[in-house]
Amino acid sequence: MNMARVEKQARPKRGLTLNTARLKWQLGEIWKWRVSYIMLAPFFLLFLMFIIVPTVSSGYLSFTYYNILQPPVWTGWSNYMTLLVDDEIFIKSLMNTLYFALVTGPLGYILAFLFAWLIHQIPKRIRSFYTLVFYVPSLTSGVAMAVVWLVIFANDSYGYLNSLLIRIGVISEPIQWLQNVDLIMPVVITISLWMSLGTGFLAFLAGFETINTELYDAGKVDGIRSRFQELWNITIPSMKPQMLFGAVLAVVGSFKVGEVSKAVAGFPSPLYAGHTVILHLQDYAIIRYEMGYASAISIVLFLIIYGLGKLCFTLFSSKGE
Repeated sequence: MNMARVEKQARPKRGLTLNTARLKWQLGEIWKWRVSYIMLAPFFLLFLMFIIVPTVSSGYLSFTYYNILQPPVWTGWSNYMTLLVDDEIFIKSLMNTLYFALVTGPLGYILAFLFAWLIHQIPKRIRSFYTLVFYVPSLTSGVAMAVVWLVIFANDSYGYLNSLLIRIGVISEPIQWLQNVDLIMPVVITISLWMSLGTGFLAFLAGFETINTELYDAGKVDGIRSRFQELWNITIPSMKPQMLFGAVLAVVGSFKVGEVSKAVAGFPSPLYAGHTVILHLQDYAIIRYEMGYASAISIVLFLIIYGLGKLCFTLFSSKGE
């Protein structure tokens, strides 16, 4: 009995000793790599200030009524219930956003990859010129680019597209591109696709440069004869990190659409045909100052993007990782 009592009293001390040793080891590792942590500190501070704190604050405010002028009042799940059950405009904006994302996300991703692959096939001395030509539209703001496209999709006969179609006899009267509720979203999608060759496009170009050229020589020995066979059997499997990066950017970019729709179709657009989740959020945050409800919208959008991002990681991550 005395020996068992002694063992029971010794166990906590032994566990405490192990925890103390583990803590000392962890502190020693931190001190060992202190220079690295110091170099990473600015990023962590900025990430904490501009990502973590706003996300947590938005999550809290989404359960409150907050109009900026008065302190937040806790309302529980009422914002989410109103958003998902009673807010028909939000449902309309969500459907528009999903429609936009399902078209521009995969299509913009495929176009960025194919154009990067085609540019990689041309000689290096002129490769930079073509890269600049395709990349420049993504540097232009959505509003500025929409002003240029407004001339093309103008509703009268002076619009470039209407004028061309009338001249060749396809139509007899101008098409109301930016007033017809069935055509507003296709116009927004067209403009957005023109601007979609951005950072993901550059990531694909960089990925092509990192592929070991010996793999292509080995592929020729194994029977690969065409460029498309090289693309499918060697290039794509060798570019999973860049393809994952491009997929995440495509998902985020397709769900943050708003400025282009506002510039070409107005705010709000006719019958909310071009209304998106971002515009709905701006409506409640900037115009109505209902920050609690706007925070609920942002949290729902965050969860959708996070879920699709996890899906991209599942599709493009290696099995061994």
